[in-house]
Amino acid sequence: MESEPAIFAGAVFSLFGGGLLAWTVTRVRQHRPVAEGVRPVASATLASVVAVLALVVGTWCFTRL
Repeated sequence: MESEPAIFAGAVFSLFGGGLLAWTVTRVRQHRPVAEGVRPVASATLASVVAVLALVVGTWCFTRL
């Protein structure tokens, strides 16, 4: 019973982190801004850090099964 919330949270964090990381990499490869009105390096770095943290949290949720 307690594993269902961990599976759901792990899936949500993993999908969000993977999607954000893929989107950030795509924008950087196309030399397009990741966020409007922010320096490109700062926005790409922040988005990458948030994506990796979301993937780590998703992995942690899956280890709690």
